[in-house]
Amino acid sequence: MNNDCLSTTVDMVCEMLMAKQFEEVVVEIFRKNRIDGTALLLLSDSDLKELGIVALGDRKKIQKLIEELPKKRSGLQKVFRDPVHGHIELDPLLVKIIDTPQFQRLRYIKQLGGNYFVYPGASHNRFEHSIGVAHLAGEFVETLKKQQPYLGITDNDVLCVMVAGLCHDLGHGPFSHVFDGYFIKEARRKNPAIRKGWQHEDASAEMFDHLLEENGLLSEPFFEVEENRAFIKEMITGKPVPLARKPSGQDWIYFGREEKMSFLYEIISNKETGIDVDKWDYFERDCYYTGLNCNFDMRRTMKLARVIEVPEDKRRHICIRDKEAFNLYQMFHTRFSLYKRAYKHPTVNGIELMIRDALIAADEYLEIPGKPNEAGDEEPHMCRMSQAIEDMYAYTLLTDSVMQQILMSQDKRLEEAQRLLHRIQKRDLYKCVVNRVWEVEETVPDKGEMSKQIVGMHHDDEVELKEDDIVIDVVKFNYGMKEENPIDHVWFYTKDEPDVSKRIEKEKISALLPGTFQEQYIRVYCKERNPDKESAVEMCFKRWYEEQLQSKHLQETPPRPSSETITTTTAEKSNAASRRLFHSY
Repeated sequence: MNNDCLSTTVDMVCEMLMAKQFEEVVVEIFRKNRIDGTALLLLSDSDLKELGIVALGDRKKIQKLIEELPKKRSGLQKVFRDPVHGHIELDPLLVKIIDTPQFQRLRYIKQLGGNYFVYPGASHNRFEHSIGVAHLAGEFVETLKKQQPYLGITDNDVLCVMVAGLCHDLGHGPFSHVFDGYFIKEARRKNPAIRKGWQHEDASAEMFDHLLEENGLLSEPFFEVEENRAFIKEMITGKPVPLARKPSGQDWIYFGREEKMSFLYEIISNKETGIDVDKWDYFERDCYYTGLNCNFDMRRTMKLARVIEVPEDKRRHICIRDKEAFNLYQMFHTRFSLYKRAYKHPTVNGIELMIRDALIAADEYLEIPGKPNEAGDEEPHMCRMSQAIEDMYAYTLLTDSVMQQILMSQDKRLEEAQRLLHRIQKRDLYKCVVNRVWEVEETVPDKGEMSKQIVGMHHDDEVELKEDDIVIDVVKFNYGMKEENPIDHVWFYTKDEPDVSKRIEKEKISALLPGTFQEQYIRVYCKERNPDKESAVEMCFKRWYEEQLQSKHLQETPPRPSSETITTTTAEKSNAASRRLFHSY
């Protein structure tokens, strides 16, 4: 059932009646008489009698159900004051979600993880970001609905999109991407039993289900509709949520909404172009709190967006006015700049690796209470941090506070984790001794093998160097679609042809736009602050990198007919290339 009931379909009304345990004969009466949400609100007791619902008990239950339905309640909107978007109004149903332990935990998860240790202003959390995304999602879909009423966007659709925006980050763990990007991957390397391919979006969908169940929200008429719940989770994860009684189309993978509403799946997390309200909020919010500039005007793009059926796949997509193309490049450049200057700042990177190592050191010994024992015992099931992704009871308790929990513990087994966290507090950080653009080939070698090879270049007996003394990270900077230009995937329209989709070539926008859209860096950190060891690591990497260049050159150089024609040896060319490309750190 939707926010104001006016756009609720006959099938949705029937599904709600079945969820309330009405007999099939009552459901069939509603189906036969095509009673939708609008008609339902107008039904009186005498109307129910005329329809053939004889039993007084059934009529009273239906009348009670009608009274409980959420009407249009613009006067009851909850108002939030946000430093980024100003005053935000949210539907009471979203407020019910906010006022749960599962959502409130986002207050205690830093939006930018380790950035707070480098950018003092970056103290914002996933909580306010999620509210901001819900607000922008509602604003965007309402704009489309107003500008193109024939699209058939219902109030029910608007509410679904806003709920998805609100709940899209429920699955983040401690220090946001440190948990899923570093900790879980390293924990899986030590314990292959940890779920492969797990992502925080998966946990968001699972936490959403857990939130509804634990807080009695499944009885809300809106959430009783199975399609609504499936649609919300599909927008969060980008994966279909199969409904047994509703098969998807042959080419249409989703179940929450029909193919004609495909454009709604591009608002929260746009898999087609990367242009979505999630990014719009965190670009502006992260720039605001780090003090960096955001040159992208999201509201102008929002106002100049249209939904057009694209002949290429015969689906409706969100298209942008052609004159906005340069603004979109500004958006993707903002993303690149934030990654370069903040998210993957070398010092931030090092701190997050230290946090990862501390969590790994504590994982075996730090237990979190999980799902209550089904036998009714007082003691709940206990699990590790790395196991909490399978238990939403435990995951609800897992936030950034785990750092303080480790620091305050008296358990001697946590001393190594405490030592690393104390080092962060005292600014005794992993030292980045190599920050090198990888130009040998597209694929970077395995980090474990790379570490072994680099240390293998060490031949100085006076300085001991082991694999465990260094940590290697590979950092990618791009416009959001790896080496591809994301604008190549955007559909545009013109003033003269507002219902015709087209692509725009980069050269027609500006001659000064980038020609390459991804670069990879190899970073080598020395765990111990020791100048001799740092110099040894740097020298070992230089030798190893020169060897990689030489190997690449040998593979690329075609055989020559005679050695006499060769004026420069392969080794000399390789050494010259390495001197040209290698720089001090």
